[in-house]
Amino acid sequence: MSITKKDRRQRRAIKTRARIREQGIARLTIHRTPRHMYAQVFDAAGSSVLATASTVQSSLAAGMKATGNIEAAKAVGRAIAAAAIAKGISKVAFDRSGFMYHGRVKALADAAREAGLEI
Repeated sequence: MSITKKDRRQRRAIKTRARIREQGIARLTIHRTPRHMYAQVFDAAGSSVLATASTVQSSLAAGMKATGNIEAAKAVGRAIAAAAIAKGISKVAFDRSGFMYHGRVKALADAAREAGLEI
């Protein structure tokens, strides 16, 4: 049995999450599918979700032509930053879930930074 692309991504994600847990700060986790982008902010222990944003939400997807592109990722980044700041969280560790840091993942992180979230 060979290791799949998904297995390699999940292995990278586990390593990153272990390092983030040692830092003891809130974690901004993203997940991407071909059609949607999802973002969640977890507390330092990783036990509870403090803020969420995704292209599945009708309020976010309403003005978009497509939900699986860079523009949609930027909108999710701005929304998650606003939600986190509203909960009093200004600094987070970026957990890219093993996805490569380019394209939609990078766009989401940059938009969150521009909206005032310190990553």
